[in-house]
Amino acid sequence: MPRTLAHKLIASHLLDGEMTPGSEIALRIDQTLTQDATGTLVMQELESLGLTRARTEVSVQYVDHNLLQADEKNAEDHEFLRSACRRYGLWFSKPGNGVSHPTHMQRFGEPGKTMVGSDSHTCAAGSLGMLAIGVGGLEVAMAIAGEPLRMRMPEVWGVRLTGELPPWVSAKDVVLEMLRRHSVSGGAGRIIEYHGPGLADLSAMDRHVIANMGAELGATTTVFPADEAVREFLRGEDREHAFTEWRADEGADYDVTDEIDLSALEPLIARPSAPDNVVPVREVAGTDVRQVVIGSSANPGLRDFAIAARMVQGRQTRPEVSFDVNPTSREILEDLTRIGGTFELISSGARIHQSGCMGCIGMGQAPAVGQNSLRTFPRNFPGRSGTREDSVWLCSPETAAAAALEGAITDPRELAARLGLDPKVELPEHASVNTSMLVEPPPQQEAEQVEPVKGPNISALPQLDPLPQRIAAPVLLVAGDNVSTDEISPAGARALPLRSNIPALSEFTFTRLDETYPQRAAETGTHVVVGGDNYGQGSSREHAAITPRHLGLRVVLAKSFARIHWQNLINFGILPLRFADPGDYDSICAGDVLVLEDLPGQLRGGGDITIGNDTRGNTITARHSLSERQVQAVLAGGVISMLADSPSVVTR
Repeated sequence: MPRTLAHKLIASHLLDGEMTPGSEIALRIDQTLTQDATGTLVMQELESLGLTRARTEVSVQYVDHNLLQADEKNAEDHEFLRSACRRYGLWFSKPGNGVSHPTHMQRFGEPGKTMVGSDSHTCAAGSLGMLAIGVGGLEVAMAIAGEPLRMRMPEVWGVRLTGELPPWVSAKDVVLEMLRRHSVSGGAGRIIEYHGPGLADLSAMDRHVIANMGAELGATTTVFPADEAVREFLRGEDREHAFTEWRADEGADYDVTDEIDLSALEPLIARPSAPDNVVPVREVAGTDVRQVVIGSSANPGLRDFAIAARMVQGRQTRPEVSFDVNPTSREILEDLTRIGGTFELISSGARIHQSGCMGCIGMGQAPAVGQNSLRTFPRNFPGRSGTREDSVWLCSPETAAAAALEGAITDPRELAARLGLDPKVELPEHASVNTSMLVEPPPQQEAEQVEPVKGPNISALPQLDPLPQRIAAPVLLVAGDNVSTDEISPAGARALPLRSNIPALSEFTFTRLDETYPQRAAETGTHVVVGGDNYGQGSSREHAAITPRHLGLRVVLAKSFARIHWQNLINFGILPLRFADPGDYDSICAGDVLVLEDLPGQLRGGGDITIGNDTRGNTITARHSLSERQVQAVLAGGVISMLADSPSVVTR
C-alpha cells in the first residue's frame, strides 16, 4: 500500500504502538537539539536521571537566545551549559555561532533521521526530510538518556504545491497563506507534509521557512521530501555524504488534503498580535513603520538577507526607521559578506547584530509603545517583543526591506516596479563552512571527571509532591483563548536570564495577564487555572509549567490545549482537563472553589472527571485523554518523581 513520507519516517523508527491516529506510539530518536533558554533545565534533568553519557547519535546544545550579557546571569548559564555538555557528551555551539535551527541544518541535519528539540521550531528540520518534533525539555532529556519519544500518532495532512512563486513573493508568504486559511490551531494533531510539482521552485532553505512556522499552525511537525534540492543544499555544506532520498510513494493517501497554487500568491503580512491575523500587504499599505528587523529562525537563509541587501543597495533607509539585521549564523554572515551584502546593508543604515535570536525572544530590539515593528519572525504574541503594549507585524524579507526604505508598509511589487528592482540574487554554490565555534564532546573517560559549573543563578529543580487524592481549591485565573506560553512565563530581557532560577522566574508567572497572580498564588498554595481554546500555544518552554507548579498550580481546566504545553503540564504533575461541554467555561469565575474527589480513582477509571463548584453549587464534567503512563506520572507529581519510584524506566 503506498505510504506518505511521514508514515515512512515513523515506521522506520517505530518501537511500539500502531500508526493509527490518536493512539500512543513510541519512536527511537537519533538526534536532539537544545537551546540555552531551555537547555539549562535539560542539563539539570540529565543530572536527576543519573545519566553518564548521551545515548543518541548526535545531541547539540546551542547558545542563541540569552546572548545579551547585561549582568552575570547569562554568562553563568553559558558556563554551566558548556561544562554540562562536556560531562554528558553533547556538542556545544558557542554564543554567537548561530540560531540553533539553521545551524543544525547546516552542520548536523540528515534526511531520514528523527530529532526532538526543546524548542517548538525544531520542526524546521523537516525541510531536510527529517522527522523533527518540538517537545518539552524533559522529553529531550529522556531521549538523550536513550528513551523513546512517546506521543499520539498524528494524522498526516498532505498539502500539494503547484505553480511557481511570482517575483517578490517568497516562502514566508506560503506559510502565511496557510495561517490565513487554517489559523494557529489548524494543524493540531497533524503532521503537515508538502508534496507536488511546486516543490521544484523551493530551495531547502525556502522549505525551512515553511517548516519552521508549522509550529504556528499547532502542527506536530512538518515534513518535506529529501530530493535534489536537499542534495544540493548538503553538497554546498560539504556534507553530500549525509544525503539519502526520502519521498512519499506515488498515490499515497493523506488523512487531510489541501492545495496551494504558488503562482496565485501575493505578499502577505500578519497584523498584531497573532500569526494568523493575515492580510494582503496591499490592504494595509501606507501604515507607518518605525522598526524593521530581518533575521530569526523563520527567515534564516542567505537568500533572505541577500534580497534585502539587493533592495537597499545604493539607497538610504528612512531616518525614522530602525533597520536591524540579525544574521542567523556566522556562516551566513561570512557568505553575505563575501557577496557584498553586508556592505550594502551597512551603507543603507542597517544595524548589524549578533548571530542569534535576539528580538525574536525579546532579548533586545524591543519596539517603542504604539509604533509598528515589521519583523521576519515566526511569532507576534502580545508582549513577546519585550514591550508590553507592542505592535508587531510578521512578513517576508521583501516586505520588510520595502518598509525600511519607505517608512511605511509597502507592497514590494509596487516598490520594485517604481525603482526598477531585480528580484534575482546570485548565491554561492558552496558555503563558508565555519565550524570553529562548535565544540566536540570529550571521550567518556575524560568527561566523567568533569563537574558542571553552577553559579549562584543556577537553582535546583523543585521537589514536586504527588497529586492529592482530593483537591478543593480556588480558581485564581480565568484566561481566554490562545493564551501563549509567553503570557504564562514571559521571555524578554528581564525574565529570560532567570531561566535557571525557578523561584526568581516564578515571580513573572502570568504577569502579562494578571500582575497580582504570583503573590496571590504564593499566598494561596494549591489552586486551579481555567483557560479557553488552544491554551499554552507557542514556545515549548517547560518553565510555563514549572513556575506555576512551584506556586501551587495543580489543575488546568481548558477548552483545549496546545500539544507541547499539555505534555509539559503532565511532566510536572499538573493535571490538564478539558471541558466536556465547552459552554461550561462561562459558568466559572475567578475565586470559585472547585472540588475534585478521589482523583486516583477517577483518573484510572476512564476519561470523565466530575468537578464540583462549591461556590456556585453545581457540578460540571471534564475529560482527560491521558494514557496509563501519563496518569501514573501526574499522580506521582511528575515524570521525574515517577522515575524515582521506578528507576528501571531509564537505563543509567
